[in-house]
Amino acid sequence: MNTCIRLTTTLLLFLIFASCSSSNELQFEVTYDSSLASSAFDGRLLVLISSSDRSEPRFQINDNDDTGIIIGKDVSNWKAETPELVGGNQAAIYPLENLKELKSGRYYIQALLHKYDTFALANGYNVQLPMDQGEGQHWNTSPKNIYSKPQWIEITANTDKVQLHLSKEIPPITPVADSEYIKHIRIQSEMLTAFWGRPMFLQANVLVPHGFDKDAATQYPLMVFHGHFPKTFGGFRPEPPTALENDDVYNARFGITGYEYIQQKEAHDFYQQWVSDDFPRFIAIEIQHQNPYYDDSYAVNSANLGPFGDAITYELIPHVEAMFKGVGEGWGRFLYGGSTGGWEALAVQVFYPKEYNGCFAACPDPIDFRAYTVVNLYEDENAYYSKGAFKKTLRPGRRDGKGLIQSSLRQMNRREMALGSKGRSGDQWDIWQAVYSPTGKDGYPKPIWNKRTGKIDKEVAEYWRENYDLNYIMKRDWTSIGNDLEGKVHLYCGDMDNYYLNNAVVLTEEFLESTTDPYYNGEVDYGDMAEHCWNGDQENPNYISRLRYNTMYLEKIQNRLKSTAPRNHKLKNWGL
Repeated sequence: MNTCIRLTTTLLLFLIFASCSSSNELQFEVTYDSSLASSAFDGRLLVLISSSDRSEPRFQINDNDDTGIIIGKDVSNWKAETPELVGGNQAAIYPLENLKELKSGRYYIQALLHKYDTFALANGYNVQLPMDQGEGQHWNTSPKNIYSKPQWIEITANTDKVQLHLSKEIPPITPVADSEYIKHIRIQSEMLTAFWGRPMFLQANVLVPHGFDKDAATQYPLMVFHGHFPKTFGGFRPEPPTALENDDVYNARFGITGYEYIQQKEAHDFYQQWVSDDFPRFIAIEIQHQNPYYDDSYAVNSANLGPFGDAITYELIPHVEAMFKGVGEGWGRFLYGGSTGGWEALAVQVFYPKEYNGCFAACPDPIDFRAYTVVNLYEDENAYYSKGAFKKTLRPGRRDGKGLIQSSLRQMNRREMALGSKGRSGDQWDIWQAVYSPTGKDGYPKPIWNKRTGKIDKEVAEYWRENYDLNYIMKRDWTSIGNDLEGKVHLYCGDMDNYYLNNAVVLTEEFLESTTDPYYNGEVDYGDMAEHCWNGDQENPNYISRLRYNTMYLEKIQNRLKSTAPRNHKLKNWGL
């Protein structure tokens, strides 16, 4: 009898303790200062937690093992001094599975509001998204976003509420001024303005040919260097290096010291080539096409981003060519870039085969969705796991050069899910989805898979295949576009690419090498044990070749021009 009483009492105490523990959900009560706004805000409210003060917590969120914690919540019509609660055990959080996992301790904590605007789109939907403020769509540096001063806070098992107050606003960004050789040409796009329901702009950062004379007869081919948001034209430096050659600052990515000096020297070397007497004369541009989903548009038309492909090809590029005496025809335009820029270079060449005369696509984002990094979108049921009858294995998202896993695909998507709902993280997996997906019933990109579970939507995958799977599209349409792509497709990738991008390149090579009518007559090359972003240079390490995009394909471009430029061309220093 006494034993039964003791057991009953123990059970009762356990249930009471369990009940108290489960109800003690840690939450962050966030307010913002009335001096920061005259009206209410919509957006994504983020709480950022770190164990280190090496930088503000907003700069410590990443896919590495040393990442901080991020917790996210959508807010609507949020008024100054009105508390919003962020957290609880069901919060969108990364990298923890649940706030209950946060151990007692002293943490460096900050909150930030990523502001959203309302867009009345031409497709009839109203959506809330962050308007770029000149920073290239980065939540932690976007002007007008408001944040709290980081502070050390002790959290214990009994802590149920932490108060944070947003009192600071990220200041505006001053545009880079023009210089003798670099000009910044900004136009309002009629096409994009019509789609987004407000003025939308495109900018070309133009490297002007040495000796350019608008009244001379010389014309110039155009080199489009695709890639992520560029503040100005990079890698061009009239001044000699000022960084110390023997600087001992270690660059973890490349495993070397003195990298700032190397970058400055390469940029100055390019300048010296540019102004030399016998260097080929051409126009080079980098494009600003940031948008409410990402730091660039992927340079194609999209149901969710609008007609960026047409706007760049038919509005921006002709405008630049008219200003700087470009050839103005397809035979005088070339494309190159790496990673995102590699995908863009190939996609633009495929979708506009007559408008460009060659692409050099390095380490391109997945160009065959049977190898969407490590996922076959058409055959796999789940993106996060491969499964058998008794076992499931987590899929990798990123590896190092020796194949060691640095992050899983699930972890990378959980980070984006914390940063923004409805595909609004402003990061990699969400921009692929925004570009490739049809618009969902809520006006946002229809998910390719469930962010929480990884279950793939096969209808969305089929839409992706028909519209953006570049290898599939080339194969499907080769009889109509093959003649216009002959000699124009060049692909390069390291066979140890950190994001497994080489897998899709291999599948694409299999098709290209099997083409006979006509044979593609281009090039596919691999870097042995080379990581992201190898670009075809078999002689120099990646930390050098990545700085030479504007010169490394010139010999191949010259050979292409020899066979395609008209006899009455007006090019200079091309030896045609």
